[in-house]
Amino acid sequence: MTEEGARRAPLNRDRVLRAAVELADEVGLAGVSMRRLAQQLGVVPMALYKHVADKDALLDGMVDAVIGEFDPPDPALDWQDGVRQRVLSARRAVLRHPWARQAIESRTRRTPAVLAYMDSVTGTFRAGGFSVDLTHHVMHALGNRIWGFSPELFDEPRDPGAPPLPPEAQQAMAAEFAERYPHVLEIALAATQGDLSGVGRGCDEDFEFAFALDLLLDGAGRLHRRGWSSRAASAPPAV
Repeated sequence: MTEEGARRAPLNRDRVLRAAVELADEVGLAGVSMRRLAQQLGVVPMALYKHVADKDALLDGMVDAVIGEFDPPDPALDWQDGVRQRVLSARRAVLRHPWARQAIESRTRRTPAVLAYMDSVTGTFRAGGFSVDLTHHVMHALGNRIWGFSPELFDEPRDPGAPPLPPEAQQAMAAEFAERYPHVLEIALAATQGDLSGVGRGCDEDFEFAFALDLLLDGAGRLHRRGWSSRAASAPPAV
């Protein structure tokens, strides 16, 4: 369908949300407004309010649209591979839409799509034999990882056009860190293969995300096999 034909197509909620997602992909979340979206669709702004009540409802729907890109659960997988598949699928979707993380974090209400995804991930643990108690605490530990993102400890903002540190600056930084922060220096040297000009460029976030996810799931499996419960864990030691 041509762009002109698309503009003449009947307006419905799905078309509004798809256009909003495309607009956010192009201009970022801050650039999405009802007026700009209406212009993209070739309608007057008031026409949008028949399909989304307000800007918050639009953002809710955009988040729902991204969740709709997550892979469905695979019943052939065990609990650990099943959760891993769902979470890494969520990450791929969020990376396709760089604005999605901000939108997800900004939502103060949980739509049916959000709740259904949370319920599905929770149900995967329960189907694997996890107690309700352990599932509750594992979901807390996973946190925003179920949506495909997590805070990165070592990444720092840096101008991508900035020149690399000259050798003398690297040596001065290494000397200061060796004296004041020796263990941070060890990590920096390992991460950059000894080239401190690479400090601040960031780690392989996909690798680190998958590593942390596997670490959490392996730990959850260990607790499950032990029959862990929060009541026993919080009980005072026997005298």
